[in-house]
Amino acid sequence: MAFSSRLLSKSRQLCGNRVILQQEYAIPVRYFAKEAGRPALKGDEMLKNIFLEVKNKFETALGVLRKEKITIDPDDDAAVAQYAKVMKTVREKADLFSESQRIQYTIQTLTKNIPDVRTYLLTLKEIRIKRGLTDELGAEALMFDALEKVEKELKKPLLRNDKKGTALLMAEFDKINKKLGIRREDLPKYEEQLELKISKAQLEELKKDALEAMETQKKREEFKDEQMVDVKSLDIRNFL
Repeated sequence: MAFSSRLLSKSRQLCGNRVILQQEYAIPVRYFAKEAGRPALKGDEMLKNIFLEVKNKFETALGVLRKEKITIDPDDDAAVAQYAKVMKTVREKADLFSESQRIQYTIQTLTKNIPDVRTYLLTLKEIRIKRGLTDELGAEALMFDALEKVEKELKKPLLRNDKKGTALLMAEFDKINKKLGIRREDLPKYEEQLELKISKAQLEELKKDALEAMETQKKREEFKDEQMVDVKSLDIRNFL
């Protein structure tokens, strides 16, 4: 059951900040469809509905994982790609957020009441750090430099509802994107790269957990003479 809980747990994000810093300006945030227009419910009924929804999602995810073969080999690109494909199927069938969608939702939730751009960017930085994301391209510093330039030109802090000032900042961000080779039309590719990096990290965790479990079992008297199996030969479907 430890294997299945790992598969269904929320993963850590381990990619560069191209998505987190650029998607807010490039594409709209996607929400859970069920959140819009949900009628008001009494406490007990609401809890019951939430429980049933979570139960259904869990069972749907398990149903996919029982059918699909996963090879625990984070060093094999084909195994990583297959794992990413399986987890994408789980998300689609169980109506779950992808990692990039979760990041977008976090940004939307934590920044919706922030009036000024500087605090907004600082909040993005905090989100990046807390989620373990790395600024591989150095885009963050360039964005703050761009903000500094615009605020000096405006001679005041830039507010998010300042259309003229925001347009100036977006123009500076476009220059940064061009300098770093980031194109808005390439965002789906960045999302795919993100999912592959996360899938590799999840497989590394699964491999670590499997090895630890086998080492623990081997210490037991009845198993001390048995050889440890190759993690890659394990079939997770047998543990669900």
